[in-house]
Amino acid sequence: MSAPQARPQHPAPGARTRGLRRFAGPRAPQQERCELCGVAVPDDNHRHLVDTERRSLACACTPCSLLFAQPGAGGGRYRTVPDRYLADPGHAFDAAAWDLLQIPVGVAFFFRNAALDRLVALYPSPAGATESELDPATWQTVLGTSRLAGMLEPDVEALLLRRKEGRTECYLVPIDICYELVGRMRLLWQGFDGGAEARAALQVFFAHVGQRARALTEGSRP
Repeated sequence: MSAPQARPQHPAPGARTRGLRRFAGPRAPQQERCELCGVAVPDDNHRHLVDTERRSLACACTPCSLLFAQPGAGGGRYRTVPDRYLADPGHAFDAAAWDLLQIPVGVAFFFRNAALDRLVALYPSPAGATESELDPATWQTVLGTSRLAGMLEPDVEALLLRRKEGRTECYLVPIDICYELVGRMRLLWQGFDGGAEARAALQVFFAHVGQRARALTEGSRP
């Protein structure tokens, strides 16, 4: 007589569900860390560095951010993103100037790429940051007369423009908040124009920028 075959052992339904939950459930958020030294940094309050070779942002602790605050430090690969916000109420952009930019949405930001020695124009879209190339003549016509343009630090700061109700707001801001805006719009975007939720988030974002921005006065220094 042949030996009886062993019956397969199945886990109890509750045990199986608990096992699957480890993979199907949401993962705990990972602690942000400085990408240079590895120390933990606050999720919502830490500095960033621009990696000029990879064209990317890196999280940084305060000591590491101070190391690269001066241009050329460490061979120039990393540059600390400043935290200044400026506005120039005395400079206005008319509708014709905005049309020259040929931006299909009402928000755009511009920064000077030091390696390419040219201005780069980007705007939020459902696909993320979309680039729109500007020729030097257009840059000079639209933005070159603004005092903010003359104060712009290459790679780490941007001119952030918003066209709303026939009026254009312009701020000099840290470049990392521009990419934060791009990520937020990509997450919330619905339909052709972004949808109500994206517009509400945009309103909150620019209200925050407006509150932080220091208005330039005649003869004021950055």
